[in-house]
Amino acid sequence: MRELIRETVLGHLFWTLFQALAPMIWFYPLNELEISGYEAFALALFSPLLIGIPKLGDFLCNRWSTAVLRLISVASLASFQAPSTLQRLIILCLGCSCVMLVFCASIFSSSPKQRALSIWGLVLGLFAFLTGRIWFTTFVPAWWTSRSNSIVIAVSAVAVIDKIMSGDDVGIRKSTKSESSWRWIPMGLGFGSLLYVTQALFGEVSVICRWVVEGYPETGPMPYPWGAAVLVALCFGVILSTHSHEARGFGIILSACSHVRRSFVLWLVGSAAFLSLYLCPTWSGFAGGLVFAVYTMTIWPEFLLRLSFCPPAKTASLAVLVWLVEMLFSVWTVAYNFVPGGTFTREKTLWLIVSAAVTFAAAILFAPEDKDQKELSSTNETMLRGSGVWILFLLVASGLGGYCYRYPNQTVSHQPKARNVLTAAIWTYHFGYDNVGWPSLERSAEMLRETEADVITLLESDASKPYLGNNDLGMWLGEKLGMYVDFGPSTKDHTWGNLILSKYPFVKSVHHLLPSPHGELAPAITAMVNFTGHLVDFVVTHMGNDRDVIDRDLQAKFLSNELKTAENPVIFLGYVTSAPFSRDYVQLTNGGNVKDIDETDRDRWCEYIMYRGLTRLGYARISHGGLSDTEIQVGRFLVPDDSDDVKDNERIVTNTKEVDASIRFSTRFGGFSDGHNWVEKHRYHMSTPKYFLPRNHS
Repeated sequence: MRELIRETVLGHLFWTLFQALAPMIWFYPLNELEISGYEAFALALFSPLLIGIPKLGDFLCNRWSTAVLRLISVASLASFQAPSTLQRLIILCLGCSCVMLVFCASIFSSSPKQRALSIWGLVLGLFAFLTGRIWFTTFVPAWWTSRSNSIVIAVSAVAVIDKIMSGDDVGIRKSTKSESSWRWIPMGLGFGSLLYVTQALFGEVSVICRWVVEGYPETGPMPYPWGAAVLVALCFGVILSTHSHEARGFGIILSACSHVRRSFVLWLVGSAAFLSLYLCPTWSGFAGGLVFAVYTMTIWPEFLLRLSFCPPAKTASLAVLVWLVEMLFSVWTVAYNFVPGGTFTREKTLWLIVSAAVTFAAAILFAPEDKDQKELSSTNETMLRGSGVWILFLLVASGLGGYCYRYPNQTVSHQPKARNVLTAAIWTYHFGYDNVGWPSLERSAEMLRETEADVITLLESDASKPYLGNNDLGMWLGEKLGMYVDFGPSTKDHTWGNLILSKYPFVKSVHHLLPSPHGELAPAITAMVNFTGHLVDFVVTHMGNDRDVIDRDLQAKFLSNELKTAENPVIFLGYVTSAPFSRDYVQLTNGGNVKDIDETDRDRWCEYIMYRGLTRLGYARISHGGLSDTEIQVGRFLVPDDSDDVKDNERIVTNTKEVDASIRFSTRFGGFSDGHNWVEKHRYHMSTPKYFLPRNHS
């Protein structure tokens, strides 16, 4: 029991470091909107190549060198507390380089027992990693706060010291003639794809829910509670991966399934399930995702088992190369407008799916076997059927307990309003990272709460991608702020995200992929909200890049039609990338039959608030405070009891003494202010806040 607990913690350490590198590197091209050069830090994962150098490999994998590498890996977790982003990236890369060497020293160990412990440590460590994310509502505990980071470091340090004192690190096994054959190639290809698929789809249990989401009311499975089904499916896959040649009781069932992990028929089922996850919406796609989750964990122990009989340096390095190519390709499918060759990779996720399926098949059909494999397989079964199965069930139970703990956060309840005053806000969220690469969720949630907004649209908010950390921002903010969430379009639709938070229930919504023949794929949502018994429509969007003139023209026409055909009072919250009174602005206002909340504000380019059928009351622009590259805009409206009798306010004032206290904006952001605010605090700026009164108001 003690050994497996220790290995589980070490497996958790591996997944924490390995899955952190891509999001950390991504921070740089994210800010520069182009290839930055920092992508070269991914080469840190190719440290297994050093093992292929005679004598150096033996030195790196001996007991004491491995001990040092383990200690450095733990210490690198402290990169989260580094003073700068670059220092954090460098320290993290050092840790990733060391943890990959430790991976090789463990999986390719000359000790069958050590290999078995390492295999199950990685599998169980993944469940520990997922369970931690459930309790932290989608985020990785090590990368959340300095306190949680320090706790993870302390626990990992205890496990590493215990491992060092055990003396289990005895060096890697010597190569055999059979290992020089070509069969290590399909194993490296297959394991690289397995690493990518596991991180991309099951690095957080809510991801596949976001792959299949649609608009209200038939949204499909929500991350809470259906992420729990993903966790259970992954657990079932691990159980299916085991068997006993002398099974009794429940073991008979497992024995009957002992062929599945090498079955070509099961590969066909898994591949079909992967395709259905991508091609089918809502529940049918989710069902495919669950089947694929079972399949993925079914082959994990088998792939690690076969991997251990391949040449370490070549096989591990090839696996990393495949993982890196597939990770970059997944970036290219979405960011095609900003990268070379993007024309050929645009929205080609299906190619990734086919690539993974083919490499899985190659590994299953052609990977090597070894005469010691029966001994190692027997050791694996003993470990899992002994303490391992209880650790697995304990981790899954703990994850399910996390859902129970979060149950009270699922209730949406807000104070009733004395008047039908609706506040709407728009913000380009920057994927939940501040401008120096640290999580900004707690700070941004506090700021959003202070705006007193009833409906918020967050652009650039789909972080349910492996290179963005697989963080479900909608779920976290929804639970933190007590708001309903309309997450859209789905993660597999190749956009940067465009979710809506609302204190009031959604009646219906439709997720759109706007016409984008040349530029980045632009998302939009048309939603209807039941606001205190009044139906209000919202059209929210992030239009394409300003250089894609044709795209924006088509998109503006599409959106103006959505606005024009809205049946209820409507609010437009959009990132338009056009100046006031430009072609697209005029198309939206005239073609959509809506009014700009403040047409006197000429110093805008990205975000706009427009409306129809409402009475405007106030307008504010709040500086981003270092949490994004874009300000927050807030509009306040009176929802009429009779939509056929709407009188708008025309007089603009900035003196709060002229305004009723019930419609004033929060003083949390200061008072009226001219010009840009460059201070790293949220403040009103750009000659706001403004209020709108009737012409005859005195």
